Formats: sequence, C-alpha cells, structure tokens
Amino acid sequence: MKEQKLKQHPLNDFALDRVQLTAEYQGNAFARELDYLLSYVPDRLLAGFREVAGMKPKAKIYPGWENTEIRGHTLGHYLKACAQAYAQSRNEEIYAKLEYLLQELAACQLDSGYLSAFPETLIDNVEQKRPAWVPWYTMHKIIAGLIAVHEATGLQTAFAIVSRLGDWVADRTSGWDDEMQATVLAVEYGGMNDCLYDLYKITGNPRHLEAAHQFDELPLFQAVYEGKDVLQGKHANTMIPKFVGALNRYLTLGESESFYYEAARRFWDTVVYHHSYMTGGNSESEHFGAPDLLDAKRSDITCETCNSYNMLKLTRELFKLTRDIKYADFYETTYVNAILSSQNPETGMTMYFQPMATGYFKVYSSPFNHFWCCTGTGMESFTKLNDSLYFQQGHHLYLNQYISSRLDWQEQHAVLQVAADLPYSDEVRLTLELPEAVDSRLALHLRIPYWARTGISVTVNGAEVPSETADGYALIERIWRHGDEVRLRLPMQPFYSPLPDAPNVAGFQYGPVVLSAALGAEDLRESRTGIDVSIPTMHRPVKDYIIPQGMTPEEWFAGFERHFVRRAGEPLAFELRGTDEDERLVFTPHYKQHQERYGIYWRFLAPGSSELQAHLDRSAREQRLREATLDSVQVGNDQYELEHQVQGERTYAGTWEGQNGRRAEAGGWFSYALKVLPEGETTLAATFGTVWDSGVLELRVDGRTLATEAFEGSWRRNFREVLYPLPAEWTEGRTAVTVSFHVTGPWNGIYGVLRTLSAKHLD
Repeated sequence: MKEQKLKQHPLNDFALDRVQLTAEYQGNAFARELDYLLSYVPDRLLAGFREVAGMKPKAKIYPGWENTEIRGHTLGHYLKACAQAYAQSRNEEIYAKLEYLLQELAACQLDSGYLSAFPETLIDNVEQKRPAWVPWYTMHKIIAGLIAVHEATGLQTAFAIVSRLGDWVADRTSGWDDEMQATVLAVEYGGMNDCLYDLYKITGNPRHLEAAHQFDELPLFQAVYEGKDVLQGKHANTMIPKFVGALNRYLTLGESESFYYEAARRFWDTVVYHHSYMTGGNSESEHFGAPDLLDAKRSDITCETCNSYNMLKLTRELFKLTRDIKYADFYETTYVNAILSSQNPETGMTMYFQPMATGYFKVYSSPFNHFWCCTGTGMESFTKLNDSLYFQQGHHLYLNQYISSRLDWQEQHAVLQVAADLPYSDEVRLTLELPEAVDSRLALHLRIPYWARTGISVTVNGAEVPSETADGYALIERIWRHGDEVRLRLPMQPFYSPLPDAPNVAGFQYGPVVLSAALGAEDLRESRTGIDVSIPTMHRPVKDYIIPQGMTPEEWFAGFERHFVRRAGEPLAFELRGTDEDERLVFTPHYKQHQERYGIYWRFLAPGSSELQAHLDRSAREQRLREATLDSVQVGNDQYELEHQVQGERTYAGTWEGQNGRRAEAGGWFSYALKVLPEGETTLAATFGTVWDSGVLELRVDGRTLATEAFEGSWRRNFREVLYPLPAEWTEGRTAVTVSFHVTGPWNGIYGVLRTLSAKHLD
C-alpha cells in the first residue's frame, strides 16, 4: 500500500467568530443549542465533583448517566460546547457560566491534581480487571473541555487546572508496564492520547507528552498501517478517537511521526469505504461488523451519532493536510445526513442511534434526564456548524461547503458573502467585499462535489469564465475588486446507492442529501437498551421491500431516471414509477424527517421469487425473536453490562474472531442480572466460542449450577448458541435472577448477546 505524499503546507482553518452562518436551518440549530446550554444549572453538573472532593454539593446531581459511573462526562462536553458557543457569539451569560464552573472546579481539584466526579477507585478497577464503565473516557472529556475553555477565553484558571490534571495523568501512567498498559487500553478510553497531545501543545511539559504516548495503541496502529481490516467486532466509538489521537501525534511532532499519519489515513479509508452507510454513519449496536457487510447489520440501533462526530474530526484534519477532495465530500455527506439529521429542529434535542432498518423512527434525548454520550457530542456539533466551510493558505481560499454564510477573511482584508440553498436551488452566489479602490489577487478554489452532474458553470460578474479544474476544485485566480460576484451552478439529479453485500438493496440521494420515505406516525412507542438509552420499537412488521412491476429489479435500476421522478407541486419530493409502491412512497430530504417512521434503504425483489420468500421468512423469524426476548445483554459492551449489574473477578472484555465477549481467567468469574418470567418457562440463550477455548465453564443461576460446558482446546473457528431451559421452581414468583459464569482452566467466556427468552414464544 502506497503512502500518500503530503502537500508542502497544510491548510489553515478560520476561528469560529470569523464565519457567520446566515442559513436559516443552521442558524436555528445553533440557536436551539445555545438555549439548551443556557438552561443548565452549573451546580448540578458540579455535584459529583464536590462529593469526590469531600464537599457538600450545592444542588442535586442530574439523573441518567450523570448519576452513574460515567458522571462528569457531560460537564466535559458542556465546557467544550460553551467554549465554542462563546467563541462565535461572545455571549456574556455563557462566559459567566464558564467563569463559575472554573472557580468551582479549582476548589474541587485534589492535591494530587486529580479532578473528576467519580472516585479514583474506578481507575483502580480498570487496572485490576474489574468491571468499570470507561473512567478514562470521561477523563478525556474533562481534559478536552478545559483546554477548549482556555483556548476560547484565555482564562488562566482553566490552564492551571488542566495542567495539574495532566500532571496527575502523567503520575498515574508512568508506572505502567506493558501488561498494565494493555489491560488499561482494552477498556474504552476515548481520545486520551488526542487530548494529551493538545495539552502538551499549550504546556510544553514533556511529561504530558509521555502520558499521551501511553495511550497510543501501537499494535492496533501497526495492523491498520499494514492494510489489515481488524475492525470487526470492535467498539466503533472506541476505535475512531484512537486514530484521531494518532493523527494528532503526527500534527504535534511532525514528519518523524509519519507512521501515525499513515495509520490514521488508512483507518479512514477502511471505515468510509467498507463500514459506512450512505449517510456517512457507521456501526451496529455501537460495533463495526465484517467489512462490506452492511445490509446484514441494518437495525434499530445502527449509526451511533458519536461515531459521526469523531469521524468528522478525523476527516477535517486529514483534509487540511492533504487537500484531497474525498475528505471534503465525506464531510459534507456526514454533516448533512448524520449531524444535521440528528437534531430535532423544534426542541434542539439530539439522537443516539440513527436506524438504517426500514420502519423505525428517530428518538431524541430529553433535556435533563438522559445525558447520553451523543447528547454531549451533540452539544459540541451544534456549536461548531461553521468550523469547516472554508480553509485558507496565503491568498488561496478553499470553499468546501456551500452554505449561506459570511466569511471575514482578515488576512486578505476581504469579506466573502455566500448565498446558497442546496439542494433546493443549484446556484451558489459569492460576493466579495474589499476596501474601496483596492485590488486584490486571490485564488478561489470552488469544490466540485461528487454529486454534481453535467452542466457545471462558473461566471464572474455575469460572464462565464474559464476555470482551471484540478483535484476536484474549480480554481479562479485573478485580481478582484469590491463587489465582484461569482455564480456557480451545480446541476443535480437523483441517484441510487446499493449496499455491497446486497446489490438489490438501495437508498436514494439528490445532490448532497440522502432521501427517505415517511411511513406514518402510528404507534411511536419507545423502548430502552443499555443504560437508559431510548430506542424506537416496531410492534408490527413494516413492509420494507419494493416489487417492480413488469420488469426485474435489475431492469428497474437500469431505467432509474424514468422510475424515480420529481413530484410536481412540492419543493423537493420524489416518487416511484413501475413498482407496487408508486402511490404510497414519497422521498424527501432525510435530515428533515423528524416525526414519522421512515425508510432510507429499500430491498427490490421480483414477484414470486425465492428471494422474496426468503426475506419474508427471515423477517418473521426476527419478529418472533423480538417477541420472545425478555431481556438481553450485549456481552463485553460496558454500558449494557452495567445496566445488568455486571460483577466479577479476574475478568475482562474484548473481541475475538470478530465477536464481542467477556472472559475470565482460571478461578475468575462474572455475572449479570437478567429478567425472567415469574410464571411460565424461561430459557437462557448463551453463545460460546470454540477458538482455542479450553477447560470448563460452569453456568450458575442464583448460585445453583445450571450446566457445565467443557472445551477440548482445539482450533475451531466458530461460535455456537446453546439454549438452557430454567427449572420452573428457580424462577417461580421471581422477575429477575443472577446468572454467573465460573471458569476452570486457562480462560474462557461467552460472546455475542446473552438472552432470556419466553419459551412459549420460541415454539
């Protein structure tokens, strides 16, 4: 695999206060986020920090995730979001909140430098292989938030706090040997390397640099550098920040660290080209699947929004380094169809998962009950919607996103006004404001998106001008005068995108926007997964397939321009021709789909075909499994395990042969609390691996032995699910039991999803 040669000079971005969004949709999104930030009570965010410091809280801690082991992560996000909001708005109330928070955090910081809303014993648990919910992940949020406040406000209190906290991290990590480092890095730690490289940039303290290195996962980086796709079964929002940090190592230390740049670049290629949906989102149940296996993984819990947030961080920096248009294209796709799509424009609340399975609906957080990770990254995303529209280098300006906005290009004494309404209009208008009687030589690089069709044109002051098109940009370099106007026309047509593992499953797009069909607002009941994460339900099957009439699916796609047509009388809507759904389905921009069930991807099947029957049979089986499931835990996924009161000794989570799991060493054990039927028969379903497993694994229910599984220790690359009927007398009158797994032998464990099932629904 060839290394990508870097441009001589990376591009620079613009400070947030230099780009003013004038687009109505984005302006509303920022306004809703600002209102939300202002509605927080700082003392409730600080409650856990005061408790750890031995002081009485001034207010009751917020509920949801803020009252669990991950407490404090929201304050980190909040600090960064407020810093970004202040940087562009200079809102005095935001500034006052930041000042107060810093004053209180300084009082809460321990003599050792430790600062958190959870006790340091959670860090101990990670090192001692006891279950713990991502304490280093939370520490990353706190450090990143403090750095952002310092950079946005210049407040020295933020610098002093975060510098001392960095010293504590350095003290804690300096004693790790290789085994301890591997143990700690096996538990999600967010972007600890990323934030510590940022900290080193502002402190210059070599101990902070060494601490950052301790969070660089070299075996992972080496594997990806060698071109290996090792992502199957890996927690996606654990993986992405690791490579954001790898790239930051290169940005911090320069060409001597080019290995880390290459690893980050190849990771991006792997995720985008082999693990991502057309919205730019990725993952199912927070994890990567096998490469190019996307249709098989579409569900109600695909595309965690945090992943999109972090992929855009990585994408932005890669673009600045390379000027490669593929990064600009992906940024736009994900910005519109994953980020804008994640916020309810009426309430400002954001989403955790964005279902790719047809028939589900968007579920948003509540203002002060949930405090999901995606609530936190949502705060950040919607206070920096203007940060990647323009980039500069000398007198060269790169226009990457055509969103109505005003750029103050101070370095060139110029102001650029952009008026655009993509995809409703295909014309973009740019107007330059320069000092009177001053001519300026400027080079405008106008991005020509991948979705633009034949007929692209560029005019200056009404006259069509030749432009040098190179590397995906139309370049206009000339002497400009005040009032000069550029008009760029970017014709659009609808097109479809099939999935790699199912060519007959496709989604539709027009210009930069993914389209979805609304399927009604009937029975929008929500359910829960993980720790208080709200998800959509589907109690009755929704028709998720389309049958072409009088032609094969292949013939329908071959005549796509005749079969997918603009609907008359509506601003941007499309309908089908030549299918059994011509009269029902209407496709509109998905990012504006907030109140109904929807379908992005659709399966095209021939009438009476074996494929149609197989799809109906599979859907029926999946529906029966949903109906039979009493409880389930995603083994090895921290928050899902904690929701089921995971306990254990000498145990650890990880990924083996692409499956998530939890193992214990010889003499170790782990357990979960699972729901059962107080009347009727309950069945336990557990999945075992036969990949070098050896020894004995004993299953117990409330301390009583249910079964013993012995493994011969030979190489077999497979997993098997076993059903265990629970004796009726063990569950009679009970609503939950504790299921534990005890290991005899080198190590052993379970994988995938551990379930309890209603036996009567399995028949």
